[in-house]
Amino acid sequence: MIQETSHVQCAKVGIVNFINTSPIYIPWQEMGTLKGWVVEEAPPTCLNRHLVRGKLDAGSISSFAYGLDSDRYYILQDLSISATGPVGSVILLSKVPLEELHEKLVLLTSQSATSVNLLYIILEDFLGIRPIFRTGNFKEMSTNPVAQAYLAIGDEALRLSFNRDNLFRSDLAKIWLDYTGLPFVFAVWAVREESWIAWPDKIRLLHRRLSECYHKGMKELERISNLVAPRIPMASSDCLEYLKGIELDFSEEKQKGLLHFFQLLHDRDDFPRVLELKMLPFVNSN
Repeated sequence: MIQETSHVQCAKVGIVNFINTSPIYIPWQEMGTLKGWVVEEAPPTCLNRHLVRGKLDAGSISSFAYGLDSDRYYILQDLSISATGPVGSVILLSKVPLEELHEKLVLLTSQSATSVNLLYIILEDFLGIRPIFRTGNFKEMSTNPVAQAYLAIGDEALRLSFNRDNLFRSDLAKIWLDYTGLPFVFAVWAVREESWIAWPDKIRLLHRRLSECYHKGMKELERISNLVAPRIPMASSDCLEYLKGIELDFSEEKQKGLLHFFQLLHDRDDFPRVLELKMLPFVNSN
């Protein structure tokens, strides 16, 4: 869905419309269109591509995608999608315990490079397990006797969490915290450097609006839970508990967690070395 504004040249912001962003996006929708901006809703991998290709000026993108091209972006300094402990929506569903997945087929969602790479780190680096990885889906895992696990994210993970008593459920954010003692950052709000140079006033306006949405959403979690729970569907009380576990700030501890993730990715492969996070110059929200 694209929100239209006036005929002036508009900048574009990408938002993942999963339930985990609803404390920001529901207030955004209720406040109405933001002058000079249009919104694109899409899964994380799509927004990642559009931002790096210049089809978006700003957006919520996966941590992995930010790290690949961190020199192109500024980060909005006070916002993220993160968790300190269980997140509830980045889940490995498996027919056997994790330690039995060595050399077994593990199917991966196609919607999030960050969660996939977090799973690589957890299984291969933390646990010393070498599965066979391939993109797939839950139906294939259920019907293919060779497939032993499936990584689900976002609203799909919430839907699959119900009535799956025959499967093992591993919350990746909890495992990350257990091994590192740090929060895990799944996504950041990034701005293309050239967009900031071209439209600093528009970027400031966007940052203020997102900050306003965040503060409003945090105060109204129960109301927002009632609105979005039917999407799964799930009980409003369960949705509220889930949203309480989603953290949308970007504290110093979150920044440490993100840089540690980047270091582990760099140690594994040819991932760029990211030594610091380039924050957008301070925007006064008042």
